[in-house]
Amino acid sequence: MLQFEWIWMLAALPFPFLIRRFMPSADSTEEAALQVPFAEDFSVYADRSGKIFSNTSFFLLAAFFWVLLLIAAARPVWLGPPIEIQVSGRNLLLAIDLSGSMQTEDLQLSNQYVTRLEATKKVAGEFIERRTGDRIGLLLFGTQPYLQAPLTFDRKTVQTLLNEAAIGLAGEKTAIGDAIGLGVKRLQELPAKNKVIILLTDGANTAGTVDPEKAAAFAKQAGITIYTIGVGADEMLVNSLFGKRRVNPSAELDEKTLSSIATITDGHYFRAKDTSELEKIYALIDDMEPALTGNQFFRPKSELYVWPLGAALLLGPLLVLARGRR
Repeated sequence: MLQFEWIWMLAALPFPFLIRRFMPSADSTEEAALQVPFAEDFSVYADRSGKIFSNTSFFLLAAFFWVLLLIAAARPVWLGPPIEIQVSGRNLLLAIDLSGSMQTEDLQLSNQYVTRLEATKKVAGEFIERRTGDRIGLLLFGTQPYLQAPLTFDRKTVQTLLNEAAIGLAGEKTAIGDAIGLGVKRLQELPAKNKVIILLTDGANTAGTVDPEKAAAFAKQAGITIYTIGVGADEMLVNSLFGKRRVNPSAELDEKTLSSIATITDGHYFRAKDTSELEKIYALIDDMEPALTGNQFFRPKSELYVWPLGAALLLGPLLVLARGRR
């Protein structure tokens, strides 16, 4: 689609014609003619130095030159097809526990028991896919935390990095406080108001130098909301010398600290005892932190003024030459 940015410049189109029509013409000065008795001998030279263009042709050429200049001044642009821009004010950082206990097989997927990490990958991956327009980051922690994926709109890359996470990459213990501290460091510099950390773990803070509740207080000061998720079944059957017996695989889960972290930051603590509850939790977080996506569109513009301007620059010297021969 063709569009003129300064279309009002075309209003100057009739100016040269109005000036020619209403302005008085310059007085012509009559000079004495040179009487040459053999003037017919100069006729051949007169033919060689005649006009390049007729009066009508020169007028049309000058008018075309003026039109080209005005079209260039009006800034013609070509608008491309509209492109939707995903706009969001939310920055979501997923903090996933990779400690040794996350390999416990007490959650089910498709009626088969899988590790807690495998169930988390599936459910969190679906959550990432739904967050169209949000910036998503991935923080993995064990004995030490590290940022696996900085905040980005590229959800597929974050999903890929999450799927590649493995138990023990960050150590066997659980540094919840250090993980929150690193998340706060990454989020506090951002201008957006909607900054959220979703922390998932199956244990207690057993490593690191930062107390989890103190880290939560820092997050509160930085305007960051933390949602905590305690994952793991509350009972499972294990083999022993006396046959199968029931145990609580989540006995080390520190629900009190996780609940306190959420309370301090105006978030919420969730308990996921199975995969369906974990899915409901992430769906509930979707409702509590809806994506702030707006229907904004952008149409790329290609400037076209260079073409009429270039044509006018090429035509200008020809007009000057023709004017001189007149």
